[in-house]
Amino acid sequence: MTKNFLLLLICLSALTYALALHPSSNGGLVRIGLKKKQLDPTSINAARHAKKLGRYADGLENLPRNLDSSDVDIVSLKNYMDAQYFGEIGIGSPPQNFTVIFDTGSSNLWVPSVKCYFSISCYFHSKFKADLSSTYTKIGNSCNIHYGSGSISGFFGQDNIQVGNLVIKDQVFIEATREGSLSFLLAKFDGILGLGFQEISVGNVVPFWYNMVRQGLVNDAVFSFWLNRDPEAEEGGEIVFGGVNDRRFKGKHTYVPITKKGYWQFELGDFLIGNNSTGFCENGCAAIVDSGTSLLAGPTTVVTQINHAIGAEGVVSMECKVVVSQYGELIWKLLTAGVRPDKVCSQIGLCFFNGDQKVSANIETVVEKQSSEESLSGESTVLCAACEMAVVWIRNQLRLNKTKDVVFHYLCESMPASRAGESVIDCGSLASLPNVSFVIGSKAFILTPEQYVLKTGQGGLTVCVSGFITLDLPPPGGPLWILGDIFMGVYHTVFDFNNLQVGFAEAV
Repeated sequence: MTKNFLLLLICLSALTYALALHPSSNGGLVRIGLKKKQLDPTSINAARHAKKLGRYADGLENLPRNLDSSDVDIVSLKNYMDAQYFGEIGIGSPPQNFTVIFDTGSSNLWVPSVKCYFSISCYFHSKFKADLSSTYTKIGNSCNIHYGSGSISGFFGQDNIQVGNLVIKDQVFIEATREGSLSFLLAKFDGILGLGFQEISVGNVVPFWYNMVRQGLVNDAVFSFWLNRDPEAEEGGEIVFGGVNDRRFKGKHTYVPITKKGYWQFELGDFLIGNNSTGFCENGCAAIVDSGTSLLAGPTTVVTQINHAIGAEGVVSMECKVVVSQYGELIWKLLTAGVRPDKVCSQIGLCFFNGDQKVSANIETVVEKQSSEESLSGESTVLCAACEMAVVWIRNQLRLNKTKDVVFHYLCESMPASRAGESVIDCGSLASLPNVSFVIGSKAFILTPEQYVLKTGQGGLTVCVSGFITLDLPPPGGPLWILGDIFMGVYHTVFDFNNLQVGFAEAV
């Protein structure tokens, strides 16, 4: 069964460093050469306008550190100006090299096939030639993966995969014969290597990481990410298979259990702006740590508050205006009367709960749609989403004893025109902006303005953009946060497959 998933693409330009292989002195480990690309404003805009539900709609769901062991492998990653991280793998015998995203938000490996004749993007990337591999086995079953902004299709094959100095034998992967999106043409990677669970694997294929563990190539079923957020640094980052590199973090990791296998999903506590709770995740939210997503994605209600607090400029939302003008007084009365916030929008008839998910009045929202259909950002849910945003905002302002007129005036002022709209920030204001915090395992993980704001350009042409984008997923899968590379760049992340947990510690 095809599992839809999102790829937030960043299109990049400038400074390219040649690829080179460098043997490591650590127990025969192999480091792969680095490459950097500059991030441009169009890249951020493209990422923000990607549809986000496709990737996640199908069902959300004390470590050894001996780096001198031959059972630990380090693969260096390329940092494309804080946008995306890539590494190199080899497929076949002799190995054919491909640049891939190591993606914890998906579970399949795919690269372009030499049989990809009719997709322009295939002509700009490396293609796998099965006839040149002595270890290749043809499977031939067709398959496809749907993205928010396109799809890939192809067929299954089987061959050896080389990552660093390890060789995973007989790995099933997808040979893509069609890449149906301009995004792939502009991308600086050839394919994707998924590090998620088998539950979301297309074709129920055994994932690469499972086979690495089962074939005894690592002693410990653990891998970890260190992402270098310094755009000037030569080293982009690294992923360590089979252990943790003590030099990449300080202190101890905070571990939380995986709550649903599929993605690396866990329970997120509150979300704070400065020292103030947004109130949206008081009863807990699902969160996914995803190396394949560049930014931070969260519910519209919270992201709107963030953008208001950091002075992000946007276009007034008509949906918000409609809700406030027609239902603002009623929302205010219900909240002051003590009605539960999650019941307000259903009581006034803008949302109702059908036992599985929230939907707009008399219009069912189908989450698991094909890419040709409208997602939750369509007209059928905008009033419901706007109402929920208004409820959270009004409730928080009531706590601060703000008057009704003040609350209604600022409620829609910083709403973007669409939930994927840009939020531009004055670069000179960063020092005065608040920190934000994700509460994970009862500990607050803080992001400073310098960490959650993206900078692009140079000198007087520098543009600052909020690193937060919106993602609205109804119950039971949502509310949902996606913690992408912005978060992982600040916090070294351990993926513990044996104990089904993830851990975070301050990166160095």
